[in-house]
Amino acid sequence: MWYTTGMAQVAPTRTDRKNPTRGTASESRFSLMEFMREFPDDDACLEHLWRTRYAVDGQHAECPRCKVTRTFRRYVNAERRQSWTCTTCGLHVHPTAGTIFHKSSTSLQLWFYALFLITSTRCGISAKQLERELGVTYKTAWRMFNVIRNSLMAETDIAPLSGTVEADETYFNRSRRNRLEEEYRRHGAGPTVGERTVFGMVERQGRVIVRHVPDATAKTLSGELDLHVLPASMVYTDMHPSYQRTGRHFNHGRVNHTAKVWVDGDVHTQTIEGFWSTVKGGIRGVYHSVSAKWLQSYLDEYAWRYNHREFTPRRPGVRREPTGEAKFRLLVARACLPLAPKP
Repeated sequence: MWYTTGMAQVAPTRTDRKNPTRGTASESRFSLMEFMREFPDDDACLEHLWRTRYAVDGQHAECPRCKVTRTFRRYVNAERRQSWTCTTCGLHVHPTAGTIFHKSSTSLQLWFYALFLITSTRCGISAKQLERELGVTYKTAWRMFNVIRNSLMAETDIAPLSGTVEADETYFNRSRRNRLEEEYRRHGAGPTVGERTVFGMVERQGRVIVRHVPDATAKTLSGELDLHVLPASMVYTDMHPSYQRTGRHFNHGRVNHTAKVWVDGDVHTQTIEGFWSTVKGGIRGVYHSVSAKWLQSYLDEYAWRYNHREFTPRRPGVRREPTGEAKFRLLVARACLPLAPKP
């Protein structure tokens, strides 16, 4: 069928349903289509592990026994061994050894798909949803997510913050469903029985560090600031009494929220407040409840998402660049590395 525009005849665009293409309006550049093309089965995932850890070209790698570069081959056998064999000495090299995939009976493709799902969501994904998406038991899904969160997303060696830093404390309380007899706490009046205190520090247009702390005393919060913020930084806080000694070690500015002042020139804590909104909204909407035992690992997850966000500024008349692949690539690269030994 043809239609005319003016004097020219234009043929309608035909869509190849067997070879779908990305829509021009999409801001994602790594969707499920790209994932399935790159990792269609377990062999593709294992090949990616082998090339990432040992052999870039897929054949030549340094043999741990020969101590020189040798040619490796993968032989098909009845045991379906996930290894490559040195053609000189016969040593078997296992790409999954020492990684989060070591001795796991779960399919490698399901592991990689779990990494894709975790990084493609904005506010997280629950283990129950992971169970439904992967088709595994809840116990398996919870263990997979727990290993990914604690082994790949935890950043214990993050560099100190610098420049303009905002600091603030917040509280994660228990559900009021079973404590209706307690008097309702005025907003901002501090923790009640059973609440967990969390302290956060964020660079403007930079990184964030979040810690589950025992309390919100001046000693605790000042210790966290001294540990994670460089002395020459400018620190902005609210009027909480625990920040009174902050000016001894840093340039210090404070904003009075009690007087309904949220921004005073360059003095505000809107960045860290926005991060708290993301964390609490995610935990409330996705996980519903988090115990004190695992609270730090959930905070590490949201801090990791924030620190590795892909920021593409909007400009009038210019379409934003597609995003969404960097976090997945980073998690896969970390998953290919051996786990650090436990202390």
